Amino acid sequence: MGAPYDLVVRDAMVATAADTMRCDIGIRGGRIAALGSVGAVRGGAKRMLDAKGLALAPGFIDVHTHDDFAVLKHPDMAFKLLGGVTSCVIGNCGFGPAPFREAWQMAAGFQSAGEVSGWEGHRGYLERLEHDPPSVNVAMLIGHGTVRLAAMAAPQNPAPSAAELAKMKAIVEEGLEAGAIGMSTGLVYEPGRNAATDEIVELARLMAGSGALYATHMRDESLGLLASIDEAVAIGERAGVPVQISHHKASGRRAWGMVSQSLARIDAAQRRGLDVHADQYPYTAGSTILSAVVADGRFGGGLGTLTADDVVIASAKGHPDWEGKSIAALAREMNLAPLATAQRILAAAPGTTAVLHAMNEDDVRTVMKHPSTMIGSDGIPALDGRPHPRLYGTFARVLGRYCRDLGLFSMEEAVYRMTGFPAAKFGFRDRGLLRAGFAADLVLFDPKTVIDVGSYEDPKHPPKGIAHVFVNGVPVVDSAKHTGARPGRVLRRAR
Repeated sequence: MGAPYDLVVRDAMVATAADTMRCDIGIRGGRIAALGSVGAVRGGAKRMLDAKGLALAPGFIDVHTHDDFAVLKHPDMAFKLLGGVTSCVIGNCGFGPAPFREAWQMAAGFQSAGEVSGWEGHRGYLERLEHDPPSVNVAMLIGHGTVRLAAMAAPQNPAPSAAELAKMKAIVEEGLEAGAIGMSTGLVYEPGRNAATDEIVELARLMAGSGALYATHMRDESLGLLASIDEAVAIGERAGVPVQISHHKASGRRAWGMVSQSLARIDAAQRRGLDVHADQYPYTAGSTILSAVVADGRFGGGLGTLTADDVVIASAKGHPDWEGKSIAALAREMNLAPLATAQRILAAAPGTTAVLHAMNEDDVRTVMKHPSTMIGSDGIPALDGRPHPRLYGTFARVLGRYCRDLGLFSMEEAVYRMTGFPAAKFGFRDRGLLRAGFAADLVLFDPKTVIDVGSYEDPKHPPKGIAHVFVNGVPVVDSAKHTGARPGRVLRRAR
């Protein structure tokens, strides 16, 4: 007779209960088979792992990623797994994985080098992942911007024709039938920025009653933050769908402090019965494509909420000498005004990404502490350049800096923001908790040493303190080293 367990983890500190306790956990067939106090899980195992001194948590769920192509180009997903992430939600900010031609057109510029062969629809994308799985689990959002680009002859127009709207609906319905967990918008990006609220409501209504949600990069995270929150809430209420507000923040000095009002609007909507929450990355700098910064008039005039010193080039294909330099520094080198400098950069490298030093630390803490907030990295996987360090260190930074060092909340609460909370919101019914029968997505970390170590200047470093990671019961990180295993699964919406 074989061993009753594939793995037994001994003497770990469970970090999900109200009272931290030491326990053993037994894994069999990719699932949690037994969980109990030290010594309670009896019987042999193919592997025994002594976890004394380590905290045991469900694998971290990154609800806001742009890893649609990265899971195929970099299937080991080391930049996420070495930080404890076991599941990624792709298709955010209106950038979805299908239809393929438009998805590639929108996202290729800010991906690392390398081509990807195509697929047919959202179903084809998920089937590709099932045939050639990455090391992480993947759940998919439908990208409204990608859908709009595919359906409209002139996606810069404010309204689709009746035929174009019908085509958009057909693409969204195909994605929902394939198992998408929702639809996202990117209302600062082309072509989503051209869409009226009514168009988004019409598409979101297709999800009503299905369990799918509406996730949004809102129209304005700066001086128009409150109006943008109101629009997101109105879409959810009119369409009858849950709402997820992406990377909640107040961007730009003139907007600092507004998060107290935006959080109050979320509270009010929840009291009215709307299922609305938000995610956040734990940094005072954001990152996006430079073209969106220019289009919004974010510096060099317009809203004036950023200076040229605030905008630093992260990746510029073919121009590594620009990476790590601010628009202000490059403007001096090129002897141009800041806006003209940005335009010259985009002419040479249209997919250029930038780090934006635009947020206030007090605001970051206020949003993080609020009960509506879960954690999402929003990392851009432009691995050839200098990506924002959030791509690697988001979850360790919450545990190390904000939980342990600053005492913003308990370790149990920090883990909940990364596991049980997002699992409930996004409908992952058998993940996010340490419970018998649940998938064995697990992370073991040292609560005394866990911390992010990457900087804006030198970002590509995994965090410290993440010792072991299991995906569907398979070890993918062992003693802080990737094992090469690729046991990830597609997480379709529960029906």
